[in-house]
Amino acid sequence: MENPGTVWDCPFKHETALEFDPLMRRLLDEEPVARIRMPHGDGEAWLVTRYEDVRTVTTDRRFSRAAGIGRDLPRMTPEPIAQAESINLMDPPAHNHLRRLVAKAFTNRQVEAMRPKTQRIVDELLDEMEAHGRPADLVRHLSSRLPLMTISEMLGIPEEDRPRLRHCAITMMSTSPTGREAAATAKAELRGYFTELTAQRRRDPGDDLLSALATSRDGEDLLDDAELAVMGQVLMVTGHDTSTYQISNIVYTLLTRPEALATLRARSELLPKAIEELLRFIPFRQGVGIARIAMEDVEIGGVTVRKGEPVHVSYLCANRDERVFERPDELDLERGAANHMTFGHGTHHCAGAHLARMELQIAVGTLLHRFPKLRLAVPRDEIDWNSGSIWRYPQALPVSW
Repeated sequence: MENPGTVWDCPFKHETALEFDPLMRRLLDEEPVARIRMPHGDGEAWLVTRYEDVRTVTTDRRFSRAAGIGRDLPRMTPEPIAQAESINLMDPPAHNHLRRLVAKAFTNRQVEAMRPKTQRIVDELLDEMEAHGRPADLVRHLSSRLPLMTISEMLGIPEEDRPRLRHCAITMMSTSPTGREAAATAKAELRGYFTELTAQRRRDPGDDLLSALATSRDGEDLLDDAELAVMGQVLMVTGHDTSTYQISNIVYTLLTRPEALATLRARSELLPKAIEELLRFIPFRQGVGIARIAMEDVEIGGVTVRKGEPVHVSYLCANRDERVFERPDELDLERGAANHMTFGHGTHHCAGAHLARMELQIAVGTLLHRFPKLRLAVPRDEIDWNSGSIWRYPQALPVSW
């Protein structure tokens, strides 16, 4: 097959609540390996949308993230989010020893050990929400607090520093063309903070994850100072983003689908399966993430990607591929397909996926059990959705019970 001649203009800015982006749907249906232009960066890129093709790009070593360092690649944000030393931009084998160190903190066993403390935090946050009275903003009382508290506790970040770091993380994700300077400043501020904090933990380690990373060895290797600082930054930012927005998104989705909510209330044992299906179904972000570079000519989906060309993948589209998921645009809480790609795939699959799942199960399960009459406190069309970053979520979620 010859390379397609059409170049799609892809702002990837569909802001109608949590509806699936119709442009994404067109690409998946009409041109699953497509040439695209994006809001920021130079030139064009390929976008791969089918599940099996996404698997190929994310696991085949002929596609490299590291090869994109120093290039102004097509992207969603005016300022690149990842830093050159970040694990997010590493390829094997350099990626492997960092991944092994981080994975030690996110094993099933380690995460399960955190479950009782996470339950206590959720109970305390919901105590505060109940004391506040009806209506209450679920974002302010639960969604924006639980994941940040959990990852901050893991990393040993002082409580007084957390709001500032959260602000930096939000600023970095801005898609506004006028936000580049602010995003660059926020990224530098985060890096400076973690450079200082990780140096302190190296001198005087405690029992937190940063201290463990500062003193752990993989073979004979310790993380160097730059790797350690950037790793702390990556863990802080990515360790709470998905859970923060998905708590709100999941609750909104359930409260606006009475049949699904009634099913989950009647059959609480479905919760783990339901969380997996909600993760698959909800388009929790705008567009795509970090591009990879083809290291040689590669045929994918019948199209030849030339050496040096950038390639994006869409995990959102992969999650809606009818070749893998029957009736993909329907929410089926009994589907329970853990093969969704919401946490990525391959080398860069999210190391904190176990933690996110545990947080979501406890937050959503406890909320529905404790407030059996939970409902939206405003009409759904009055909810204000975020429109300034790569993430899709309600700015506030007023609920009553």
